[in-house]
Amino acid sequence: MSPNLIKIESTPDLVERVYSSLLDAISGGTLPPGARIMQEDIAEQLAVSRQPVLQALRLLRKDGFVLDAPGRGVLVAPLDVTKLVQIYQVRSTLDALAARLAAQARYVMDAQLITHGRLVARGSDVQAMMTADAAFHSAIYVASGNPLIAQTAQTHWHHIRRAMGAVLQVSTMRESIWDEHQAIAQAIAQGDETKAETLIRQHGEDAGRNLADLLTKVLFKNHAGDRK
Repeated sequence: MSPNLIKIESTPDLVERVYSSLLDAISGGTLPPGARIMQEDIAEQLAVSRQPVLQALRLLRKDGFVLDAPGRGVLVAPLDVTKLVQIYQVRSTLDALAARLAAQARYVMDAQLITHGRLVARGSDVQAMMTADAAFHSAIYVASGNPLIAQTAQTHWHHIRRAMGAVLQVSTMRESIWDEHQAIAQAIAQGDETKAETLIRQHGEDAGRNLADLLTKVLFKNHAGDRK
């Protein structure tokens, strides 16, 4: 299957842009688990030389998104439910710290973040949903005043994106997530450190559990379909 990737121009950060383009395709399901990625095909689609594609694939392999394949190319790595749960355990702890620090500063979040999040949650653009969710959490990380929180969370975000991309199409809890976001934002603005920390920790734990349950169902359904 040939992914529908957008051509990009040659720039100094070309490897990073190729990496991002491929990661978007993997997260959005255009390149599903088990799909073979050929260096020359990607170079042709993105209108770049093979060298930045090779370097981007090496980074994707290091980060656990692709695996070595028999013969030529690489394969998109399977989704790992256990790893996803572990990632959410770490993210919930980071988010709780960020929310407490942001509440100490009585940070008032841009209301447009939540308005936009609710809007895209009613649509079908999965990438837009993931971007809106990331923007909300990123705002809290920035408000915490501790840059190490955002740096650490970013390490795990790509794996979360990938799982979200697989299940958001079938999720029925899109809008309720933004109800939780709004309650978190209100607690932070009111300076209620304990409430903000408790709400965002519960939000993360619930999100991780629900995402893992939905992902398990999606993987089981796909596996059953493959056997037919």
